[in-house]
Amino acid sequence: MEQSVREYVTEKVKALISAPSCCAQAKAAGENWLKAAGTDQEAEQTKNLIAELEMDIMPVDGLIAFAGSEAGAKVFGPDKAKEVEAHGKELKDAGRKYCDCPACAAVEAILEKKDQML
Repeated sequence: MEQSVREYVTEKVKALISAPSCCAQAKAAGENWLKAAGTDQEAEQTKNLIAELEMDIMPVDGLIAFAGSEAGAKVFGPDKAKEVEAHGKELKDAGRKYCDCPACAAVEAILEKKDQML
């Protein structure tokens, strides 16, 4: 991996793992990647990171559906769930594919470099 790509991904992985909306699995994959960056384990951990992030990023339709559900109301609270659902619809109307929370934004940025990482 080119150094400029490694530096970019490092910055985005750090943003991901510090995001309150980052799940435990993505955080662990990010931490493992950071430890392996620049070592002989980097390629393997890059594949693991990409696989995890592809599973975790929230498509905007999933965000809308979750926020509009009973489970979404339990997680966010009824009022916030309505806000999140409306925000998801705004994202969709604007042509966005994914949630724009800090974790998903970092994941999307990392995955944009996927081909350069492998």
